[in-house]
Amino acid sequence: MRKNFGAQTWMYPMPVLIVGTYDENGKPDAMNAAWGGIYETNQIMLCLSASHRTTKNIKEKGSFTVSFATAKTVVPSDYVGIVSANNTPDKMEKSGLHAEKSTLVDAPLFQEYPMTLECKLVKFNEDGIVVGEIVNVSADESVLGEDGKIAVEKLEPIAFDSVSHAYHKLGEKVGNAFSDGNQLK
Repeated sequence: MRKNFGAQTWMYPMPVLIVGTYDENGKPDAMNAAWGGIYETNQIMLCLSASHRTTKNIKEKGSFTVSFATAKTVVPSDYVGIVSANNTPDKMEKSGLHAEKSTLVDAPLFQEYPMTLECKLVKFNEDGIVVGEIVNVSADESVLGEDGKIAVEKLEPIAFDSVSHAYHKLGEKVGNAFSDGNQLK
């Protein structure tokens, strides 16, 4: 028997995305955003409120980065989601994250996050959705497998559980996409 919960914003998995920007003075900022995903083949979308400093920065700079929070970065990843740069000028210093400038977009790469999408702003939709073109995916060699590709078990990305307000580590392989279903043909 199923239990009904009514309309909820419960979705699994919700990636924990860290959005990196620079302000008008070149000061880096990062925020935690769980509402985002792929928009088109080479585009990403994020649902960001107009009140976020990050939103203002994206509009001014026309670019941003999106990193994947990991099991090793839970504390600073959560911190940049609960503290606003609008109210906490030393947010980045307190987070312990270290920024370096992307060579492809006017946005920071954070050393602590081993995988980052470097993005140029495509548009802001009327409902606050930010759409960015992914111009590069950068990954630290520490998360690459023997085949030279990103290995999810080495990356250890986390997902947000909107029901229990918890983070969960991803990584166990349970099947092969575009292959296992062939058993039913």
